[in-house]
Amino acid sequence: MAGTRGYVNRRLHSLLGVVPIGIFLLQHLTVNYFATRGPESFNAAAHFMESLPYRYVLEIFIIFLPLLFHSIYGVYIAFTAKSNLSNFGHFRNWMFMLQRFTGIITLIFIAWHVWETRIAIGLGWAELNYQLMEGILTEPFFFWFYIIGVISTTFHFSNGLWSFFVSWGITVSPRSQLIMTYASIIIFVAISYVGVRTLIQFAYGV
Repeated sequence: MAGTRGYVNRRLHSLLGVVPIGIFLLQHLTVNYFATRGPESFNAAAHFMESLPYRYVLEIFIIFLPLLFHSIYGVYIAFTAKSNLSNFGHFRNWMFMLQRFTGIITLIFIAWHVWETRIAIGLGWAELNYQLMEGILTEPFFFWFYIIGVISTTFHFSNGLWSFFVSWGITVSPRSQLIMTYASIIIFVAISYVGVRTLIQFAYGV
């Protein structure tokens, strides 16, 4: 029974990391990227997201609850999982360890980002606009904190796609897993560019 529960929890953990959390990550990066077109474009995109109907219901059930389960179970995996060197070899074992390491960094980053933006905005301490992010990211410490956080998050998601495809039986053969490895690297580079380019825009206006 315990083994079955663990198997189900791991598959649910993997699924939630892609749907809906991964989809939200891509949407969030896309909205933020409007900053590269100027403050007006970012503010318009951000305010559109704020005006969505049933926003609080969507945030609770589509974002925060799945993220809470994924985070808690991810921490459990990070501190209890054993090396998979014998199963996948040196490269995949490194990816396995980096997945756990970036998961912890991502959790810290997201917790701070939610506090600094979503909670502060909800309490009326700040307003979601270009100037808010500009004020945060012009501080050198927070700029590099966000750089590390964004890259950790994009790596964790991209590499997690490989695990998702394997655990759900989509990529079974060694060749399909190799193709997915290359695909996940391309995805990582692409969405990391979007995230880092946005941060540079907020911090330096270029």
